[in-house]
Amino acid sequence: MNKICSLLAVGALVASCADYNVTDDFTADPDPTYVEPFKEYAPVKSYIDREKYANMKLGAQLKVSDFNKQELAHAAAVTNFDDVAFGSSLMSGAIINEKGMMNFLDMKDLLDHVEEIGGEVFGSPIVANANQPEGWLNMLTAPIEVQVATIEDKNVDYTTMEEFTGTAISGKPSIEKNYDDGTNALKVPKRAKVYIVEGFDVDPLGEYTVTFYAQVDKDESIICTFSDNKIQEGGKDKKYTLKAGKWVKVVVEAKPAEGATAGYLMIEGNLNSLVYIQKVQVSHKPDSHRPQTEQEKRDTINYALNTWCDGMMKINAGRIKSFDLIDEALDARAELENGMLDLKHSDTQIFWQDVLGSEQYAPVVSRVASAAYQNYGGDPALLKFFISETGLEDQKRYESLKYWIGVWDANGAKIDGVNVKLNLTFSEDAEKQAANEASLNTLLDNLASMGKLIRLSNFDIKYQDASGANVAAKQITEEQRLKLADFYAFVIKSYMSRIPQDKQAGICKGNMVDTSDPVGLWAIDNNSKDWVRTSVYKAFCEALRGN
Repeated sequence: MNKICSLLAVGALVASCADYNVTDDFTADPDPTYVEPFKEYAPVKSYIDREKYANMKLGAQLKVSDFNKQELAHAAAVTNFDDVAFGSSLMSGAIINEKGMMNFLDMKDLLDHVEEIGGEVFGSPIVANANQPEGWLNMLTAPIEVQVATIEDKNVDYTTMEEFTGTAISGKPSIEKNYDDGTNALKVPKRAKVYIVEGFDVDPLGEYTVTFYAQVDKDESIICTFSDNKIQEGGKDKKYTLKAGKWVKVVVEAKPAEGATAGYLMIEGNLNSLVYIQKVQVSHKPDSHRPQTEQEKRDTINYALNTWCDGMMKINAGRIKSFDLIDEALDARAELENGMLDLKHSDTQIFWQDVLGSEQYAPVVSRVASAAYQNYGGDPALLKFFISETGLEDQKRYESLKYWIGVWDANGAKIDGVNVKLNLTFSEDAEKQAANEASLNTLLDNLASMGKLIRLSNFDIKYQDASGANVAAKQITEEQRLKLADFYAFVIKSYMSRIPQDKQAGICKGNMVDTSDPVGLWAIDNNSKDWVRTSVYKAFCEALRGN
């Protein structure tokens, strides 16, 4: 890595990795060897009036791997933003494997570095429905193994039977009287398919053993099918060998085919000799697992939550002070009796709220996370928990979230704020754009009425032309970029004017640089691959200082 690039934490105007002006005393002037638009502007965060907006923070989200490289994205983040957020890359699903092993190496590296340079991190969601350690949770909540007794299912004694009344798919089996020392036997013709035992119910999870005695006149082999499951070995039909002239004990171990309900064992495949059968016995061991009781599952999930919070807060050591507590808990359609949206629930995955209980979801998580935070040196006076949610422009989603926060507050949860995931678009259609702006202002007014800290995240704005088609970063004109920049400024000013100053927890940029959409404060130069400031950079600076 370039030696200069490894020193970017001390702060410099972001341009090219080869052209930073890195000094211990920050200067707003760019490296004179690099020319870029809007070079007269200082780092974006420097335009916030800290006396007037004491809680206001400007954040940026990026990947842990990009940050830990300490290259261009890292420099842009630490120079221009107050804090960094890492989304799903610091969530439990990225850290805990299916055996419960936790890998905090990347998290430790970034926190050590952020602490060294005096930066801040906004904590990823402690729990959520997505990006969770599903393998580990499934293992923990799996059915419990118990001791089971063997069950005798059926016995058939052909030695005393006078007539065969069973099922033959092909051939005509019969009872051979006085076959051996005055005892009878079932005679199975060549090439026949005969049920030698049947008429018992099957346990779909049971492990069955069928034992019978057979004799042949010539060496022979047979194939067996148990309850629609043709016994296989090495990818082929398993052949059971019978030696001529003596009774051979045959043991068939099998499970019924999926969906099978009728119990039977069919033999076939004897091409060279008749087969004589005397006694048949069927037994099985039931599934040796039972589902966990509700209390056992609750204890298990509490163990998982405590283990995760303890491990994460130990590495954190009080350094991250603000976290998303719960992420995107609201369902899209399911409603409660009072008309509010329900939380998400699942029949196929382990959702924390399904086990902890919807009304105790946030109270339990906040209590466990708070205790772990304090156990490892965190100052409880500085700890802040946010509920993160998307789609709050929709009035019903907003009212539903407000309802649930009220329930959780009443049950003792620590909820300091709401982290609102934005989903914004600028439209060239004047009527649509007016509606976009009105919707944003309604959202902010609603949020202001909650009395909680308000943080805006995923602050990226897509650009649509008058027909409603998205305009890509490669196609956007400077005139269009200016319109986009104006809308960014509008959002920032609306937030700072409509949310009370003591409730402003900040704004977090979703992407610092253009993606396929023109969402960045920087564009990427096609030739040099440098980051080049756009008019959105200027708009941020001017809006933050009140212009």
